[in-house]
Amino acid sequence: MELSPLTEAFVLHFGEMGSRWGINRTVGQIYALLYISDRPLPADEIAQKLDFSRSNVSMGLKELQSWRLVRLQHLPGDRREHFSTPDDIWEIVRTLAEQRRRREVDPTLSVLRDLIVAQPASESDKLAQNKLREMHDLIELLVGWADEVSKLDTRELVQLLKLGSRVVSLLELKNRLPVLGRNARRRAEAAPPGDDMEPEF
Repeated sequence: MELSPLTEAFVLHFGEMGSRWGINRTVGQIYALLYISDRPLPADEIAQKLDFSRSNVSMGLKELQSWRLVRLQHLPGDRREHFSTPDDIWEIVRTLAEQRRRREVDPTLSVLRDLIVAQPASESDKLAQNKLREMHDLIELLVGWADEVSKLDTRELVQLLKLGSRVVSLLELKNRLPVLGRNARRRAEAAPPGDDMEPEF
């Protein structure tokens, strides 16, 4: 590889991690190189820098294009096709989430729906359908949440993610409010007539 130690370390690690996420190691390394590059790169330069065959690079770029993770560009005075990644890391994350949902989550929901409505052949099938329905409902809940989050602009999304433990505190407060309200009503009902003191929580 004709790369700086920093770039080489990132490219090798990204390829290794990509293979664990179900992405071809070669594709992961190509993407890492494009992401960290300070300019769009042509396929032959990618092949040279990574010591890959040109055919492997072409196949990797086609896969990345199918995921909409790289952009094809033509530079003035150069007939070659150049490739780059979006500059905005949040755009990359959104694209990845959308593509993974389309390729993995949506087909799973479709299969689960078919299995849930199928006529059970036995009691064990009925029990299995109940478990499949729970799985379906959970995935649909997560998909619904993801749809709402995807409508947020980047600034709002960052604010949401930074809330962290405060979201848990807010949920705990929400759960306590009905109890506090009931206690306040009971104290108000038990107060002597004419006692107009505000009930204490």
